[in-house]
Order: sequence, then structure tokens, then C-alpha cells
Amino acid sequence: MTTWHPGLYVTATPLGNLGDLSPRAAEALREAILIAAEDTRVTGRLARLAGSTARLVSLTEYNVEQRTAEVLAAAREGVAVLASDAGTPGVSDPGARLVAAAHAEHVRVVPIPGPSALAAAVSVAGFDSEIVVFAGFLPRKAGERRSRLVAITGPDRMAVCFEGRGRVGALLGDVAEVLGDPEVVVCRELTKRHEEVVRARASNLIERFAGGRGEFTVVIGPTASRPAEESRAAAMLAAFKRAGARRSAAAAEVAKLTGAERAALYALWERLPGPDER
Repeated sequence: MTTWHPGLYVTATPLGNLGDLSPRAAEALREAILIAAEDTRVTGRLARLAGSTARLVSLTEYNVEQRTAEVLAAAREGVAVLASDAGTPGVSDPGARLVAAAHAEHVRVVPIPGPSALAAAVSVAGFDSEIVVFAGFLPRKAGERRSRLVAITGPDRMAVCFEGRGRVGALLGDVAEVLGDPEVVVCRELTKRHEEVVRARASNLIERFAGGRGEFTVVIGPTASRPAEESRAAAMLAAFKRAGARRSAAAAEVAKLTGAERAALYALWERLPGPDER
């Protein structure tokens, strides 16, 4: 039997299948005097199912700063729950800022672990890599997204990102073109009625998931390493930067000479020292 002390209880909720709500999470919802969540309609149904009578407040990207004092005041008095709409709070949602504020103000923070789209996707991916990079939601603009893909992937790791409906096809196209078409695992609607978990080369899944409905978690497997070409491109790009060239012009020239992707060169440019840093 859990002893419930005042504090902020970071409580994981089901991704879709309500059977995944743990007994301890259900008890936390019942013990709570306040539950904070992005969508109180979704979490409210779950709270009622658990038998909770707690007050529900919204905690969104737009009100987290204003709402923090209220939630922490409740956490000093009794059990305050931070819940996600689905999965584990603080993973690509505004809950992380509330948790940071709780630590800063010495409010007890307690994890109630459970469902996580990140952990679930990695567990069914089957990539033998000890390094996992979580990128949350990637940028919507193609150029920024491609640069981020280059930055987070590599031959020694898998990278995980979330994506919304209608954009997975574009993401997979970028992965195929920029990263050399590695294997990926696309997880759609995890634990829900129309769940899919598919592993293949990125290019082979573009058409299947273009315009696909639902919520997606994508795991990008290890990418091919081309050390010789990469080293040559990096050396040339560094020489351009030391000479004071503009990024776009330098990347265009190096891409022409080496065949490297401009998105990769843009990402590399940001990591190179400038002319006055040597």
C-alpha cells in the first residue's frame, strides 16, 4: 500500500488502451486534490474511470507559466498529479517546465511510471544500438527538418521522433534522401485499435504512410557511415568558413564537389569554428 505524501506526482497514462493504466497510477488519480493535464477532457474521462474527484486544470504550452504557482501550491498541500493526455508527461510536452519549477522550489517530485510512446517504439524497433536520441517533434520546414535529421542520426545510434497526421510521408522522404535510406520503424496509433508497427527502408514506406491518419512514432535506425567522404567535405567546408565565406555559397560549392547533401553541410557548418575562433 502506497503512503501518499504531499508532492507533484508525474503520472503516466495509457497511450490508447485503458488496460495499460497501472494500479498505482489509478490510485494516484484517486488520491489527488488537483490534476493538471494538457487536455482535461481526455484526462478527465480517465480520472472519472479511476474514481477520482480531483479538480482538473489545463496545463498547455500557452499557460504553463501562469498555472505553475497554482499547481505547486496544491502539491505542497497534498497530492497534485501531472498527467499526460497519453503516455509519460514531460516527454515533448509543457510538463517539463512545471517539473523544473517544482525542483527549483523544493517541492517533492515523484514519478509514477507507465506507458511511453518513446519506450514502446524502441522496444519493438529491434535495432541493436545502445545510444537512443529522442528528438520530439521535428521542424515542419523541410530545410530545418533535414538539418535536424543529420544532427541526430549516425551509424552508432537510433533516433526517435514524433510526427502528426499528414506529415509522415515528407519525413520518410527526407530520411531516404538525406540519410541514405536507412531502415526505419513506423509506429502508428500505438496500443489503439488501428495500431501498426512496420519496419522497412524509409523509401519503401513513403507511399504507405503518406497522408496517414493518427499519431506516429518513428524510429530511424543506424545510418551508413562514409568517413572518407565526410572528412573531405568537412575539411573543405572548414576552409570556406575560415576564409569568411557565406554558409549557403560554401555549402553549394562543397555539395557540387563532393556530392554531400546540403542539409548535412548546413548542420556541419554550425559546429565548425569561425575565422576568429582559431
